[in-house]
Amino acid sequence: VQLQASGGGLVQAGGSLTLSCAASGSIFEIHNMGWYRQAPGKQREVVASITVGGITNYAGSVKGRFTISRDNAKNTVYLQMNHLKPEDTAVYYCTAQIRRYCDDSSVGPPRDHWGQGTQVTVSS
Repeated sequence: VQLQASGGGLVQAGGSLTLSCAASGSIFEIHNMGWYRQAPGKQREVVASITVGGITNYAGSVKGRFTISRDNAKNTVYLQMNHLKPEDTAVYYCTAQIRRYCDDSSVGPPRDHWGQGTQVTVSS
């Protein structure tokens, strides 16, 4: 199972970016999906999460500016980021709780999987 994130880049303050993260591999089902970020010299922090039913949660610092969504048919989670600020600069990581098919065709328990990270830089 792999998570492939994309969509990062350089944007001016006030601008917008959309991140995408697609899961692939021997997937049985995906539970919660989410985004974290880590700025230089800081700990990784949660940005937003979404359940399989579409219930969302946001960090206070991004509420009202960021929107998380998912396409269950495509095993993909998105993060629409508007009104970006310099303090949003970080490496953004997607995560998903995934049950995968095992070699004997059984299904394993939910496990956390992480994408490789995508850099978002907001200039002032």
